[in-house]
Amino acid sequence: MIRLVIADDHLLVREAWRLTLSHDKNISVLALCDDGTAAIDACRRLSPDIVLMDINMKPMDGIEATRRIRTFSKTIGIIGISIHNDYPYVKALMQAGANGYVTKNSSADEMISAIKRVMHGEKYICLEVRNIMPA
Repeated sequence: MIRLVIADDHLLVREAWRLTLSHDKNISVLALCDDGTAAIDACRRLSPDIVLMDINMKPMDGIEATRRIRTFSKTIGIIGISIHNDYPYVKALMQAGANGYVTKNSSADEMISAIKRVMHGEKYICLEVRNIMPA
């Protein structure tokens, strides 16, 4: 069972990902967080396998939350989720310690694939971003 935390500042987005991912019998959503601080707290308390981390949250964004999670856990898989497909966002999140990046335009199947690949120790960048990344 893959134990998951979802961090996004939009309630509808959190609920949509929870509902979508709950259809996979191998994924269990442990917590829904509305900002980076709540995501850090959930990671400390629950030790999830994977965190879906929105980049643009206030008061603490996903990049800073990722940096802080990396200070106490190297094993939690962190997948950035964002509306942005611009390479600087991807680079900043990956440099902060994320294991993957998926845009909010990605399909549920691609998100599930990203979760499973990161769970197995791989890095994952969604197809939308791979198609525009610099060579």
